[in-house]
Amino acid sequence: MTNLLVELQTEELPPKALKSLSAAFAEGVKKSLADQHFLAEDSQVVAYGAPRRLAVRVTNVLARSPEEAYAQKLVPVRVGLDADGKPTAALTKKMAALGISCDVAELKRVQDGKNEQLVFEGVRPGVELKDGLQTALEYAVKHLPIPKVMTYQLADGTTTVSFVRPVRHLTALYGEDVVPVSLFGLEAGRVTAGHRFHATAPVEIASADAYEDAMKAAYVDPCFAHRRETIVNALLEHAKQLDAEPIMPEDLLDEVTALTEWPVIYESRFEEDFLTVPQECLILTMQLNQKYFALRDRSGKLMNRFLLVSQLIAKDGGKAISEGNARVVRARLADAKFFYEQDLKETLESRVEGLKHVVYHNKLGSQLERMHRVEALSGLIAQMIGADKAHAERASRLAKADLRTLMVGEFPELQGIMGEYYARHDREADDVALAIREHYQPRYAGDELPSGPVSLSAALADKLETLIGLFGINQMPTGEKDPFALRRHALGVLRMLIEKKLDVTLNALVDAAWSVEQNVAGVVDNREALLGFFADRLRVMLRDQGYSAQEVDAVLALRPGRLLELPLRLAAVRAFMALPESEALTAANKRIGNILKKVEGEIAQDVDAALLVEPAEQALYAALSTIEPEVDTLYAAGEYEKMLAATAKLRAPVDAFFEDVMVNAEDLRLRANRQALLGRLYRVMNRIAEISRLAK
Repeated sequence: MTNLLVELQTEELPPKALKSLSAAFAEGVKKSLADQHFLAEDSQVVAYGAPRRLAVRVTNVLARSPEEAYAQKLVPVRVGLDADGKPTAALTKKMAALGISCDVAELKRVQDGKNEQLVFEGVRPGVELKDGLQTALEYAVKHLPIPKVMTYQLADGTTTVSFVRPVRHLTALYGEDVVPVSLFGLEAGRVTAGHRFHATAPVEIASADAYEDAMKAAYVDPCFAHRRETIVNALLEHAKQLDAEPIMPEDLLDEVTALTEWPVIYESRFEEDFLTVPQECLILTMQLNQKYFALRDRSGKLMNRFLLVSQLIAKDGGKAISEGNARVVRARLADAKFFYEQDLKETLESRVEGLKHVVYHNKLGSQLERMHRVEALSGLIAQMIGADKAHAERASRLAKADLRTLMVGEFPELQGIMGEYYARHDREADDVALAIREHYQPRYAGDELPSGPVSLSAALADKLETLIGLFGINQMPTGEKDPFALRRHALGVLRMLIEKKLDVTLNALVDAAWSVEQNVAGVVDNREALLGFFADRLRVMLRDQGYSAQEVDAVLALRPGRLLELPLRLAAVRAFMALPESEALTAANKRIGNILKKVEGEIAQDVDAALLVEPAEQALYAALSTIEPEVDTLYAAGEYEKMLAATAKLRAPVDAFFEDVMVNAEDLRLRANRQALLGRLYRVMNRIAEISRLAK
């Protein structure tokens, strides 16, 4: 077995797609070769991705796939053979279509459910690697996640093909040998292109294992992950020399990695005067427009220096590159400074009325109309959670006003952030200004939650109004489609209730949202569907946090209104399941539940001690009477783990009861009393969770 290399050398690939294209190309080649049995158990796959190439190296590849025994189902016996056992036209036609030629007596008869099938058993011959690789390449190319297909003409001047970018070279090497495959009008060879500027001569690859070294000699690091690591380390090292910290968002690192074949770090700067502009504006300008890495000093303050990644090894040490980029960034920052200074000439309040020109949804009105609903809801929520009602309403009134500013018009990513800056300039209350920024939070999974009561009121109102409105016009998520990010909004609401320990029920919040939304024309009451949606999101969220399906189901089965209790309830359930008594008690609880479900009519709340005639039921009653006050006290104090641990003391009397006592006694008074005893026991055991759902 030998190693295999395949490379598609192209024109510049789309940088934001390169990482996924590289991974998909390697995975596609691997999958197809594996399906064709060309790979060994220990075969390894290395994906390569650079601005002008997709490549993959696969270790331990067979030169020829092995023979393979197979069974081909043909037709039912009754269809394939006539009364005399001769082949019918249907069988003959089927065999001809599959290329099977043999005597009918050689076919096997296999029982398949109700039918007896005719089956051909044969041996499929192996194929040469060139044929297998041709299939693999066609499969991999077909299944690439290409964001936008480009159509171009081949060198023959007549043939038109479609791909992500024009392919200039095809390299396919099995060890040192070229594999004769073709793609996009190109025959495979061993010649490719190096760095566009530093290695203009064709590059010849001697073998599959020589690929990386040959490309690096031509100033191309073909490995995406290695190139990214090089960039990160170089940025950190250069920043260290400046006693600074680089701002390195993951998506910017990926994009810059996709833009450079041979990364080189240079430093540049801009005038300090620009630092009067909010740093978020400057940082975003540098990142989005120029792909620069901003720098902070040790105190966290933005510096007037930045780092850039080039793929040119400058003869002057980067002086010209640095000066050129300084000129470019100066123009960009001047725009940002202009936007900021112009925006400060008007208050946020003066921009609110302009929201009537911003469409929110064609069935739900303008942003101004929505703002009034969110403002009212924010006030209601503030009263529920103990926040300043007036400040919450004010924050919600101004929350979307920055959508009418020049800065947010240029950089939508700054909405909320700029609102806070402008609110502070307008001398709005601190918690109002902060809430304008934080009402968007959490923006994504793992994002920080709003910090204070006013921010929480505004954030909950913003998300709940979105949910109740869109559910009211039947714009719910379907499958993987969620154009309005309703799943994210729902998770945000749940996280705030749980993590911020808000003493308010989800039902109350949804009802409040409906009270401000119900007067919108065309909106229907879809609260039940919304609550079901929340329940589904809650299950997913808790499962993602490491709780088992059983634990989650047991706790949520009781529909706890105060979600802040969920972590305590789940922790209690987990601790209970670690007790040696848990298995027996969960099984008993399930049995009790099944018994009680079959009871016709009402089950008495009180137990008549005089009717307890069996020693086992007397013992259970005594144990329950002793434990119940302790359980009540622990439940009231929120000591859920201790409460469930206390119920574990009931194992022995419960086991004895089911062993010695007939619940459905012929005496109806005894039967009803025993049912009442079990009902009381069931209520005690299931105050934290429905324990029966934990049974194995």
